[in-house]
Amino acid sequence: MNVWNYANPQLKDLVSYKPGKPIEELARERGLKPEDIIKMASNENPLGPSPKAMEAMQQAMTQAHIYPDGFGFKLRDALAKKFNVGIGQIVLGNGSNEIIEFIGHAFLKPGDNIITAEHAFVVYKLMATLFGAETIEIPDPGFVHDLDAMLAAVTPQTKELFIANPNNPTGTMVTTDALERFMDKVPDHVVVVIDEAYYEFVNEPQDTMKFVREGRNVILLRTFSKIQGLAGLRIGYGIGTEDLIGVLHKTRQPFNANSIAQAGAVAGLLDEEHQNRTKQITDEGRTYFEQEFAAMGLPFVKSHANFVLVQVGDGDAVFQKMLDKGVIVRAMAEYKLPDWVRISVGTMEQNKRCIATLRGILGK
Repeated sequence: MNVWNYANPQLKDLVSYKPGKPIEELARERGLKPEDIIKMASNENPLGPSPKAMEAMQQAMTQAHIYPDGFGFKLRDALAKKFNVGIGQIVLGNGSNEIIEFIGHAFLKPGDNIITAEHAFVVYKLMATLFGAETIEIPDPGFVHDLDAMLAAVTPQTKELFIANPNNPTGTMVTTDALERFMDKVPDHVVVVIDEAYYEFVNEPQDTMKFVREGRNVILLRTFSKIQGLAGLRIGYGIGTEDLIGVLHKTRQPFNANSIAQAGAVAGLLDEEHQNRTKQITDEGRTYFEQEFAAMGLPFVKSHANFVLVQVGDGDAVFQKMLDKGVIVRAMAEYKLPDWVRISVGTMEQNKRCIATLRGILGK
């Protein structure tokens, strides 16, 4: 019997998300030692978690036999105090990706559509497809979201519109004026999702919280995976009005945020020294990359995040050759950018090895 005779038909041609290649997998494939491999593909924090988060997680391990607080009170309370919102305005997710799924459960059905930029995070489209919804991708000149064009594409069937700011994989941002003009015009039946996974890396972050305070139909997505260095724990959060977040809570599985992740996130949130140090090495590394790319004559997109998108010719070929040298970057063909790779900022030692390897491969 053919399982596709009764499986949801929209899944048949769906291409699963391809994460950055793990170090252990490359070691197995190429016969390399894991300690000789550097991973600069997934926008992770090269410093690792905050020492305070590590201590809190180790303590939480002693209670791993007990179910976590299903409502995540301590973490939600800490976030509410940090951002001056009510605890009922925050939902926790198994990574901010899960909150994208919550929003889909809450608002999408077959025949609906979502709107994204052409070169935005592929998970938006994947999630829409799961719910039988169409994805309308709007060209982004200069790799920046064209908010006017996105607004013009809205139909009565549009339920969600995603703005990644800074955007992954381009690192670009929309201006504050453009975002405010957009929010003043977007119809009420559209949930605007502003994905701010990288907002802590921005020198002057935009006050998107104002849209929540104004009661707009907006959800802010943020994560502990990036500047907090807790990617392996899968912990993120969404902020919105109490009514909107209340709807998302109805789609959430019990205990979706584990107790160790919650403990690490609470402690890491309070460790501003670790966050500041992470931003400092990110700023230094990003500047180094951009200077080196310019010296090699490689076009790149000026980034506001902890990675840089650079044009290298045959992106997949460069990706494979760098794997041979034990350096993992991210090929961009799945983002319709076959000539580009995305390189995450690492420690300066890692950055220099990455550039030396790229130079060798390109003969620069």
